[in-house]
Amino acid sequence: MIFQLLWWLPFVFLQCFTSVVILNIRPSLAIIGSDAERYHGCSIPFLCGKISVGYPFWGEDRPQSCGHPDFGLKCDAINNPTTTIVLNQVNYYIKDIDEEAHVLKIVRTDLYHGGLCNSDLHTTKIDSELFQYVTGYRNLTFLYGCPFSTTHPGYLNLNCTENVFIQTGDYGSEGCNNSFTVPVAKNTTLVADALQEAISEGFELKWNLSSKACDDCRNSNGSCGYYKVEFVCYCPNLQYYMSGSVCANSSLPIIQSPASSGSTARVLVVILIIISILLISGLLRKLIARNDDYSKKRENDQNMEAFVNNFGSLVLQRFDYSYVKKMTKSFSTKLGKGGYGDVYKGKLHDGRLVAVKVLKESKGNGEEFINEVASICRTSHVNVVALLGFCYKKNKRALIYEFMSNGSLDKYIFDKESSSIKCNLEWMTRYQIAIGIARGLEYLHRGYNTRIVHFDIKPHNILLDEDFCPKISDFGLAKLCKNKESIISMLGARGTVGYIAPEVFCRSFGEVSHKSDVYSYGMMILEMVGGRNNIVVSVSHTSEIYFPNWIYKQLEPGKDFEFSGAVTEEEKEFVRKMIIVSMWCIQTIPSDRPSMSKVLEMLEGSLESLEIPPKPSLSLPTRSLKHSTPSSSLSTSKSSHRPASQGEICVELSNM
Repeated sequence: MIFQLLWWLPFVFLQCFTSVVILNIRPSLAIIGSDAERYHGCSIPFLCGKISVGYPFWGEDRPQSCGHPDFGLKCDAINNPTTTIVLNQVNYYIKDIDEEAHVLKIVRTDLYHGGLCNSDLHTTKIDSELFQYVTGYRNLTFLYGCPFSTTHPGYLNLNCTENVFIQTGDYGSEGCNNSFTVPVAKNTTLVADALQEAISEGFELKWNLSSKACDDCRNSNGSCGYYKVEFVCYCPNLQYYMSGSVCANSSLPIIQSPASSGSTARVLVVILIIISILLISGLLRKLIARNDDYSKKRENDQNMEAFVNNFGSLVLQRFDYSYVKKMTKSFSTKLGKGGYGDVYKGKLHDGRLVAVKVLKESKGNGEEFINEVASICRTSHVNVVALLGFCYKKNKRALIYEFMSNGSLDKYIFDKESSSIKCNLEWMTRYQIAIGIARGLEYLHRGYNTRIVHFDIKPHNILLDEDFCPKISDFGLAKLCKNKESIISMLGARGTVGYIAPEVFCRSFGEVSHKSDVYSYGMMILEMVGGRNNIVVSVSHTSEIYFPNWIYKQLEPGKDFEFSGAVTEEEKEFVRKMIIVSMWCIQTIPSDRPSMSKVLEMLEGSLESLEIPPKPSLSLPTRSLKHSTPSSSLSTSKSSHRPASQGEICVELSNM
């Protein structure tokens, strides 16, 4: 014990001495180890719709260390998308940014769609040290709850439910309950419609931060940033320069300050920091060797907590585990069981029924939790299940969804002889369910800035509400792509046997992309038509072992349908249309499959406009003169696959 204390004494002394020297030289020196991350992070612009901007702005994928603290931006990818900024505790939409002129065009969010009659508004205030108004605007004052008559001179009545006046002259606001001021264009006509249009158009501000230092930094191959109270320049060789400096060509990891503290002191600081890093590294290696499992668990917990704090809690309600137990009555009513956990019935304090998925404790790294929250938080669609909240407390993780009274689709389409409940769906209902699922997938694949590929489309993951409206659920295997035409790189296959596209488990068939979901969708619709699970083989003939072959035979000329309940011509048309579309979806080569937008077009179009697809096969592709597509002249020839992509464009949601 005494030997261990003596071993620690030099280390503690060295750490204290290093801290004192650094603090006396300059309080704002940075840590070398994080400079590489800052350099690369600050090289990425903030992107949201048509807005693409760098320093002094930050937000989303651009870290806070890359911009001024008051220039943080947020992107709402679902609504159009739109960019917002908060100035003096007031939220603004950003309509345009002119980096070269340093001009920002903004409009108050509380006034963008009306709201001038709201008496709780506050005056627009701008930090004069950071911004100044662009010429061509004037401040207009609105008065609320005034004792004036509607014809009082010097004021203009806005014709709200209560008297709202616009101050048109040099008159006071004595006796009024509230007033607020907002900039509008000088040529604005003082009538209600023109005022609302002028306010919705917004006003322009010019920011006062100098761009010379940032221009010099960029010209020297650096990235502009902001540390504590001033501009900094992050360099590719781990150099860290304060305001007024540029990157040098030296490959030495040095720290340089504009204050002249003497070369001896700087060298001493570098030496002490390097020694400290070596000592800390040696100590950490010993600790990790002893407590590897504990360290990994702690790191996972920290990463999960950071994700929850920085992402999940911004858009979802976070519940305590004790409340989760209370809402489920100690998990008394079990609704189902999945690969990542069990689902229980619950009730919120407002009386709403919910489905609570309790994730298994054995899933220690939390990948499925991050996948589910990160992907479904980006969605809002009638055919995608709504995530209402979550619970996270180390190994206690739960996801709270809207309750689907009719359960999952699988119990309605498979013939379960052992089941005491016989569930049959009319063909019109099955057809509408197929269209609803297609709409949900088309929404996930379409996206704005991102595309979500589900990778586990199957009847078990399709939930039905009281009106049998289908909703896609269980995003534990999903991947998020930032490019709409992205090709996905994966280390291994993912999904459920019977629904996995050929290219997912064998890259010789082609590239993994959103077309892999199209394949799973096609197999699921075939099951809805055939009424049996495609991986349950109950036939003896080898020609019928591959489930789609059995369905494909129904497309033969003169073939009478053998599907239960399809007796009317309309029902047979539904069946035939679902078979044709599904066969297109399960084509072996991904490029031969339609997009989900095309699937919807085919399902909702006429049967006469559909061409019979080639018979799908799981044999490896060789060569072909042309590809078969549902939107062009159809050919029964096999198509050759494209070479694999060299760049990894998609990212794992768990690595976000």
